[in-house]
Amino acid sequence: MPEVDTQICIVGAGFGGIGMAIRLKEAGFDDFVILEKAGEVGGTWRDNVYPGCACDIPSTLYSFSFERNAAWTRVYPRQGELWDYLIDCTHKYGLRPHLRFGRELAEARYDDASATWSVRTTDGRELTARVLIGAMGPLNKPKLPEISGRDRFAGPAFHSARWEGSVDLRGKRVAVIGTGASAIQIVPEIAPLVAQLTVFQRTPPWIIPRFDRSIGRLQRALRRWIPGYGWAIRTLLYWILEVRAYGFTVKPELLHERESLALRYLRRAVTDPDLQRVLTPDYRMGCKRVLISDDYYAAVQRPNVTLVTTPIEAIEEHGIRTADGTAYDADVVVYATGFLATAGVAPARIFGHGGLELADAWRNGMEAYLGTSVAGFPNFFTIIGPNTGLGHNSMVVMMEAQYAYVVDALRLMRRRALRALDVRSDVQRRFNERLQGRMAGTVWATGCSAWYQDERGKNTTLWPGFTFVYRHLTRRFRPDRYVQESGR
Repeated sequence: MPEVDTQICIVGAGFGGIGMAIRLKEAGFDDFVILEKAGEVGGTWRDNVYPGCACDIPSTLYSFSFERNAAWTRVYPRQGELWDYLIDCTHKYGLRPHLRFGRELAEARYDDASATWSVRTTDGRELTARVLIGAMGPLNKPKLPEISGRDRFAGPAFHSARWEGSVDLRGKRVAVIGTGASAIQIVPEIAPLVAQLTVFQRTPPWIIPRFDRSIGRLQRALRRWIPGYGWAIRTLLYWILEVRAYGFTVKPELLHERESLALRYLRRAVTDPDLQRVLTPDYRMGCKRVLISDDYYAAVQRPNVTLVTTPIEAIEEHGIRTADGTAYDADVVVYATGFLATAGVAPARIFGHGGLELADAWRNGMEAYLGTSVAGFPNFFTIIGPNTGLGHNSMVVMMEAQYAYVVDALRLMRRRALRALDVRSDVQRRFNERLQGRMAGTVWATGCSAWYQDERGKNTTLWPGFTFVYRHLTRRFRPDRYVQESGR
């Protein structure tokens, strides 16, 4: 076999890349590097530092099953704790020597003759690897709205994922565009600080109580000294969340009861009938991301907060003008407008067998086999690839299933001295035909427009079923579903 700089190149050092690297080391694969565009690991939990940033999955479940943390201080972990957790993992498992910071992927090309990947980063450096693992994650490219005059605004304007901490919001007039997962965390945090907060809502979200609380010293001690206790809590939480998939993916009509509970929460929290009306969703619960908050409804009722539901016409030098001609003055604009979740690996370019570019392979929408292998791209695996996202449970569950699947594939390559593995195109096609067939009966196909869908309306992000089904499908690598190229 030709000489390579490293056997395995992982791109991205967030949850996906770090967990993959840990599992590689545990399986005896120590010849790998992790390319990370930033100066530290963490991905989402490094980049998102906006006020109130926290996870919407309980900390006990939003962590590696093989590295349970007994020191979580809250039921729902805050950004700083999650970032510290990931950094600690890199030290504990000896990943620091494998990390290459400041190395953003620009291009990767598969060479058919040598069955290797040539990887080039934006700083011009290159390396070759036998296996390429993409762990860039779908929520790392901020989405800015197409609003006329966006560049005319005279004051600070930034996306929630690129929060400018140097901008002091105290006493300022602030406009927040968007009412999604980031906005409902930001608004309650900054509302008491600013002179005036204007929140621009396009579609009201379904919101349920968060019931967040601190974790006391006794419970932390139980988790530390009684391993079975922490495992039992994790297992219980997993199944509590997992049953929600039945309504999301099998019988959406069963969500009526949850809708009633959410509406009762809204009516208890908001007494103004007009405000109740504009905060009431008109689509099936779960079609868009269900949000959790204990304080958003209280925040939008503050005297210095205005909720605007009229569409934005333009952004002007000193504020925002809506379609009815009303002008709202602002000193700062915050875009809480989500991410380009269906953009694939762009702006990086990946070329597979015969020079096929991944963007061309995905011209009709992203797809992969088990969200992990892409036909025509040998020795290439994705973590949190197409249709592996969740609307009901912890993404760590899906990632750990993918880690095991990839490790199993690498063991097969080592055992059989294979140069390359490439999922068969007919296998990938049948898998995605079944997957999209299942999607038609889910809550995400009930008519709303959500970031789960690409511009064609195809849901390329979510898994239309239970996580235990996905874990079953990935429990072992199936070599008969791949084209195998011998190295002998």
